[in-house]
Amino acid sequence: MSQIATFECEVITREYNLIGQSITANFPNSFPDAAIKIHTEFGSRKAEIKGAENYEIIFSPYMCNNIVATYFACLEVSDIGHIPDGMLSINFPKTEYAKISCSNKTIGDGYSKIFEWINLKGYKQKNSSSSSAIEVFYYEDNVDEEKVEILIPIE
Repeated sequence: MSQIATFECEVITREYNLIGQSITANFPNSFPDAAIKIHTEFGSRKAEIKGAENYEIIFSPYMCNNIVATYFACLEVSDIGHIPDGMLSINFPKTEYAKISCSNKTIGDGYSKIFEWINLKGYKQKNSSSSSAIEVFYYEDNVDEEKVEILIPIE
């Protein structure tokens, strides 16, 4: 499945409306276990979100201060309407992102390559309260390796 991990980089501009669940845990010691836990919990509840764009694409923004990280599992919605109990909504306004395609097995390499590309192109990672890095998981049944995109807000 080498075509999944293309490591191609590009710049995209997108707005995201998301509904999902989060987990906060020590960083880095509790990861990736905390991320796997919230993805599993969310997987059993994602049908509660009405009007999702695609139930097989999970958006995982995260915030980290290198002591703790809050990691999300969300679906994209066109309109934030009803929010199921125990979930929350997030709106990221139109933001420019550096994007790389990799896989769940090559995500570490994906991060190395995207930050290398950001520096090479003269961008800087944007740190603001209205944006967040996002991991995008394209779930498929009965496969060992799935497509993942990493989105890093840039300026």
